[in-house]
Amino acid sequence: MNENLNENLNENLNENLGIEENEEEYLCEETCEHEDNIAVVKSQLLPDRVVADMSSFFKAVCGETSLRILGALSVSQLCVCDIAAVLSLSVSSVSHQLRILRQAQLVKSTRKGKTVFYSLADEHVTTIIGNALKHVTEQKGGE
Repeated sequence: MNENLNENLNENLNENLGIEENEEEYLCEETCEHEDNIAVVKSQLLPDRVVADMSSFFKAVCGETSLRILGALSVSQLCVCDIAAVLSLSVSSVSHQLRILRQAQLVKSTRKGKTVFYSLADEHVTTIIGNALKHVTEQKGGE
């Protein structure tokens, strides 16, 4: 009885997650551990603090609005009002996203009189965005 219940639960879970039954082809047929590989990888794992910082970075860039802002700033430095106009967004929405991007050290700001201009923080950000674009476009055949 419990086996049938577990099987039905797994089928429902797989169906809800969009997992096809043939996922087994991507798993080892037998449980095995390659201890040499495991030891090498464990010795080179990133420290928890670095992983947390990287996670924050990816969380900051994971939304479409953030990526659009970064794309706009890769062309030119812009103030909040300019970004809002370019992307057809509210100033409030842009300001909120810029705060997140600033905290993740992806953008920097410069005050000129009464206006605050934003730009990408450094070349690393430009490179990361460029590499992501290359990756996505090569995956889709350069659309």
